[in-house]
Amino acid sequence: MKHLLLLLSVLASPASAQEVAAATPSEPAARADALHSRRDDPAVEKELESLLRGALQVSPDDYGLLWRMARLRHWQADGLKGEPMARLGREAWEWGDKAIKVNPAGVEGHYYAGIGLGAYSQGAGILRALTEGLEGKFNARVDKSMQIGASFDRAGPLLTKGRYHFELPWPKRDLGKSAALLRQVIDKFPGRIRGGVYLAETLLADGNAAEAKEVLETALAQPPSGDPPEDRRALAWGKALQPKIQAALK
Repeated sequence: MKHLLLLLSVLASPASAQEVAAATPSEPAARADALHSRRDDPAVEKELESLLRGALQVSPDDYGLLWRMARLRHWQADGLKGEPMARLGREAWEWGDKAIKVNPAGVEGHYYAGIGLGAYSQGAGILRALTEGLEGKFNARVDKSMQIGASFDRAGPLLTKGRYHFELPWPKRDLGKSAALLRQVIDKFPGRIRGGVYLAETLLADGNAAEAKEVLETALAQPPSGDPPEDRRALAWGKALQPKIQAALK
């Protein structure tokens, strides 16, 4: 009976069919998710990329595969600098945009296109990105992902928007808005270590080293979140931030 009701609802609305297809991973997508949980192993990352490339050759318009490729490219760009970050960030942005064309109602395409565009902007240089007119494109994608599903990827859209207000140069930079959004992230998802690290960095830049220290210590003490590669990356960044906070406290 449940299967019959689902089928009837799908037949009744093309939008519902699209949503059901997006919510039901194909076999390659499910395998990609399993590999994604170990993506900081270079051999696994290589296997994941090969899997997605092969699957996309067979199914180039598969929404689930498109956004997962954007997710992988952003992971690879994240934390790099200069041209390599810009190149991989642009690829994440482009894969995300392809996903949006297939399913404009999906949060994943907008989100990964947005954070890919952000990575491109960081790699190419924020001032260059601003002169290229990318700020509006970034905000359009991230704001749409916030509208569709602000809690996706453990409040990833909120995290991204909070970091955006930190990364902007003066006079566009707004540390107050950055902190407010990042507090929402860690309120909703305390185990999102990156949220605490970013908030601590924002507080430090705003001259509040004492609170930055407290926020960072809380973030670094969080139990495993279920995404070990992300936890390890965020923990490493948090530990690198500690000496800067200590220096500001002296």
